[in-house]
Amino acid sequence: MKSKLNVGIVLLPVLFLLAAVIGLSTAWTSEAENQVEENSLVESLKNLPLGLDKFMVIIPEDNPLDGITGSKKVELGRHLYFDSRLSKDNSVACASCHDPKKGWSDGQQFSTGVGGAKGGMNAPTIINRVFSTLQFWDGRSKSLEDQALGPIQNPIEMALTLDEAVSKISQVEGYKQLFKESFGDEQVTAERIGKAIASFERTIVSGNSPFDKYESGDKTAMSPSAIRGWGIFRDNKKGNCTSCHAGFNFTDEAYHNLGVGTEKPGWEKDYSGRFALTQDTKDKGAFKTPTLRNIVESTPYMHDGSVKTLEEVIEIYAKGGVKNEYLDPKMKKLDLTDQDKKDLIAFLKALSGDVTKVTVPTPLE
Repeated sequence: MKSKLNVGIVLLPVLFLLAAVIGLSTAWTSEAENQVEENSLVESLKNLPLGLDKFMVIIPEDNPLDGITGSKKVELGRHLYFDSRLSKDNSVACASCHDPKKGWSDGQQFSTGVGGAKGGMNAPTIINRVFSTLQFWDGRSKSLEDQALGPIQNPIEMALTLDEAVSKISQVEGYKQLFKESFGDEQVTAERIGKAIASFERTIVSGNSPFDKYESGDKTAMSPSAIRGWGIFRDNKKGNCTSCHAGFNFTDEAYHNLGVGTEKPGWEKDYSGRFALTQDTKDKGAFKTPTLRNIVESTPYMHDGSVKTLEEVIEIYAKGGVKNEYLDPKMKKLDLTDQDKKDLIAFLKALSGDVTKVTVPTPLE
C-alpha cells in the first residue's frame, strides 16, 4: 500500500532521503569527495524547495525513508542508478536514459539500449516523481519500485533477467556493506535493487523557480511576458492548460489523447497508450500528462519524442490537437495570437527551478 504522509512524517523522510545527494556537484569526483556529514545536511535542509507541497509526498509503506537506514538506501540507489553493470553488455545505466545533465531525460527521440538498439518511446524525466504513483507513459508500473526494474529486463534497453542482475551486483564486493546498511544484511535481491533505485529517484525534485517566487510574493521574479503567459495558461477560455497541467507539479497524473502520432499507420498498435492496460476505448492513444517543471531541459517532447520545441508544442495545442476518433474532449482549438504564444513560452521557461544536484559516484569494486 502507498500513503500520502502527514507533515510530521514527511519531513523526516525528506531530510534523510535527500542527505546523500543534495548540495553536490554533477562533476565526476572520487568517492572520498562524495562523503559528507549527514547531520550537517539534515540540519541545513528544513523543507522541500519553494513551490512543492510536502503534504503530497508519496512514499510506500514497505519502502520507508526515515532514519539512517533511509539515507543509506538512497546512497545505495545512487550507485545502482549510475551502474552500467545492470545491463547485459555493461554499456547502459539508468542514468543513460535519465541523465541529470539533460533534464533527467536523454535529449533523444528514442533512447539507445544495449547493442545500439532503439526503443519506441521518449524517455520521460524523473523529476518530482516522489509525488506520483503510476509510472511510464501508459502507467503500467504501479510504483517507482516496479518501474526501476522494468528497463533492466527490457531486451532493447538493459537486457538482463532479474536473476542475472542480482548475480552481477552480488559479485561486486563494494555493494555488500551498502546492502547491509540499507536492509540489515548483505543479500542482494531484485526487490531490494528496485527499492534502492526508487528511493534515490524520489530525491530528484525541482522547485524554487521564478514562478514559485512570483507566487510567493516576489512580483519581479517573472518577466511581464511570463506573467501574461501565466494568465493565459490558467484562463479556461484562453489557454485552459490547467485542465490537465494542474496543481503545483503541473500534471493531473492522468492520460489524454492529443492526437500526436495518430496520423501514422499502425498507431493503434504501436501507440495504443493507456488502452493497452484498460482495454477501454476512451484510453486509445492516451498518454500521461508530464510535469512541466524544468520542461525546457527535457527535449524532445510527447510520448513519441516527435516534437522538438516548445513552440511546436504550443502550435499543436493551438490547433486543438491532431484530429482522431479518440481525441480527448478537452482538446479544443485555441484563439491565440503570436504574442500569446510567446508569452506562454516565457511562462513555461519560468518553471525551471532548482533541481537536486547529484554527484556521479565512482563505480564500486
